[in-house]
Amino acid sequence: MFYFLSKILDILLTPLAWSFALIAVGALGRGSPLRKRVLAGLGLGILLIFSLEPVSNALMRSLEDPPLRTYRPEVTYDVVILLGGLVEDRVEATWGQRAFNEDGERLLETYDLLRLAKARNAILSGGAASPSRMQVVEARALADQLVAWGIDPERVVVEDHSRNTYENAVDSSAIVRARDWKTVLVVTSAFHMPRAYACFREVGLGVDTLPVDFRSYKSPYSGELVPRAEHLAHSTGALREWFGRGIYRLRGYSR
Repeated sequence: MFYFLSKILDILLTPLAWSFALIAVGALGRGSPLRKRVLAGLGLGILLIFSLEPVSNALMRSLEDPPLRTYRPEVTYDVVILLGGLVEDRVEATWGQRAFNEDGERLLETYDLLRLAKARNAILSGGAASPSRMQVVEARALADQLVAWGIDPERVVVEDHSRNTYENAVDSSAIVRARDWKTVLVVTSAFHMPRAYACFREVGLGVDTLPVDFRSYKSPYSGELVPRAEHLAHSTGALREWFGRGIYRLRGYSR
């Protein structure tokens, strides 16, 4: 139930949904012409504001700064846990070819840790994103890619049941404890790391953290004030992560 509820909230708790709702109420709802114009104007204003680069960068920076990084270069970790969310399952299911989204840096960093012997083993954590696309299981796709790049299959452990960050932590920690691994490193996107770390702490597993895939920046923005879909997407992603943190605390998945 929580999984499906989270997907509904992903849609409802977005600037685009708010904008459409206000415009629809303004166009179809009852009330004076002034009230309708105000609602429609608010809807367009929301769409405009969250589509601007300074706004999207500020929202993403609020999640990434300061980065939650406790990685110790001098340590050879027993295992690195790569959290899913980077396989484009619909594309892969359609074309039968590996497809990664903009979070692909997570996989590259994990590969480097294994290749350079900074980690002895890896857990790939993530199940099928949708019951209708069970032929594409994220953890298996990630494991296959690491093996294709030359990593020994015996160093790669597949955790292919979890469907969210909390389940990632629960299922991965069970593997870690069963194998008596002591030093554990978690790799995920910088904006997502605080929620991931909180989940691992909640299940009682001590981990180090290596955030990657940073998306915000200190330097002045490009000077462009034209609203763009890519900025709206980044704003939406940042807001969803903030909502996710709040919902996880309410559910008791994190502290």
